Order: sequence, then structure tokens, then C-alpha cells
Amino acid sequence: MPDNDSAGDEEFIMRIGKYESSEGGSVGTAVTFLLIGLGAGALVGLLLAPKSGKALRRDLQHGYEDARDKLGGWADEAAEKVKDRVREAGESVRDAASRGVEMASDLGEELRDTARDKVEPLRRAINRG
Repeated sequence: MPDNDSAGDEEFIMRIGKYESSEGGSVGTAVTFLLIGLGAGALVGLLLAPKSGKALRRDLQHGYEDARDKLGGWADEAAEKVKDRVREAGESVRDAASRGVEMASDLGEELRDTARDKVEPLRRAINRG
């Protein structure tokens, strides 16, 4: 007879080996925390470095400007990617709509031809009678 405790232990052990985030984290979140950590570390390093107040303020200003420039560049790249994706999506929608119109037109012609083929013998019979 199998031991139910050992089966439960196996399941428990298997669950320990897996890590599944319940938050559904993403790379963007990881990068955000990395940048926050780098910024905090840089700030602490600057504050603890033996510099005069003027030199420290100048270094902080340069760091701020560099970070602002980099973030601006990333934002521009992201905006450009979004525009590209929107344009591609629009083209895909237009292509699909065009194909749909063509298919509807073809179907309409087929239905008209089929109806004509079915009605024509009836029309002839009515005209003869």
C-alpha cells in the first residue's frame, strides 16, 4: 500500500524547486529597479566623497543632465517604435479590409451568377407559358 505522506512530500519538494512570480514581473520592472539602485548608489557615493560643496553640486548637475539626456533618448526610441508598430498595424488592417472587400465582391458576383442560372429557366418557362 503506497504511503500517502511520501506522495505529499514529493509534491512539496517539487514545489520548492520552482519559483513562479505571483506579480507577473517583467523586464521593464527589473530595469526600473536597476536604474533606481544605480542612481541611489551614485548619489550615496557622491555624498560620501571628499569634495567641496561646489564641486559636488557641479557633479550632481552633470549627472542629472546625463541621465535626463539618456532617458530622453530612450523615450524617443520608444516613441519611434510605437509609431512603427501602429503604422504596421494600420497597414495590416487596411490589407485585411481590402482582402475582405475583394472576397465580398467575388462572393457577390458568384451569388449573382448562381441566381441568374437558377432563375433563367424559370423565366423562360413563364415567358413560354
